[in-house]
Amino acid sequence: MNHDTSGKRPITLLGLGDMGTALARAWLAAGHPVTLWNRTPGRAEPLAAEGAAVAASVADAVAASDLVVTCLLDDASVLAVLADADLAGKDLVDLTTGTPGQARARAAWAEERGARFLDGGIMAVPPMIGVAGSGGYVLYSGSRPLFEEHRATLAVPAGATFVGADPGFAALHDVALLSAMTAMMAGIAHAFALVRDEDVPLKDFAPMLTGWLTAMAGYARGVAEHLESGDYTRGVTSNLAMMVRGNATLLRTAEEQRVSPELLTPFMDLMRRRLDDGHADEGTTGVVDLLAR
Repeated sequence: MNHDTSGKRPITLLGLGDMGTALARAWLAAGHPVTLWNRTPGRAEPLAAEGAAVAASVADAVAASDLVVTCLLDDASVLAVLADADLAGKDLVDLTTGTPGQARARAAWAEERGARFLDGGIMAVPPMIGVAGSGGYVLYSGSRPLFEEHRATLAVPAGATFVGADPGFAALHDVALLSAMTAMMAGIAHAFALVRDEDVPLKDFAPMLTGWLTAMAGYARGVAEHLESGDYTRGVTSNLAMMVRGNATLLRTAEEQRVSPELLTPFMDLMRRRLDDGHADEGTTGVVDLLAR
């Protein structure tokens, strides 16, 4: 397959799992010269047929482009793969999932080797990559000049959002968002567990649940306002005392439906602790204070 590579920035991509393969295809489709390396060379063959160059070694791959992107299994894999690579003068963008601390350590490691560094958190699954309007995006943090220089290239697979010069901020935002998603999934699982054995059409219940969660999403803005102002009672319509009383009904219903409340009780316990500490007129924002160690 032929692509117009005129004026397009060359990219080296290390790692061809499902996400790496999707990234490579998006850049190739946009006309970027792409050099690939993967520990298992066979994964690169379909992309070579689409116009990618396949390097025989990491050193050859890194040498091929000023912009080097890693999308590997974990932080240890990044360190192992690039251990002997000459990164001097390179722009290293790490799209490997990791923690804020790992990103900060990798940034210092890259800078010691003469490279600029960006960490990235991909808020998308592979089928969303390179698809206009999919809603996928990548969070970036680290070198702002690197991000601005490569913004157009980085935005090809998915939207590119810079979240700060601290290299750990992309991973921090990534994990914070994924943590919220995990808790949402827990609530959805509990809701379906309650209704599934009744004469409730699940296909009808699902859009009702989706609409309710969407309507409740504004809760996040209220929490942000409370935390920034320090006034956890501002704009509260259902206070903590009311909600803790209401939790008894949620727990009794779970018992009647023979559903374990284990997905709900950790948060409910924190609500009760905050209430017992004398914060009856607040919403639930004070739980954030209880989580801080």
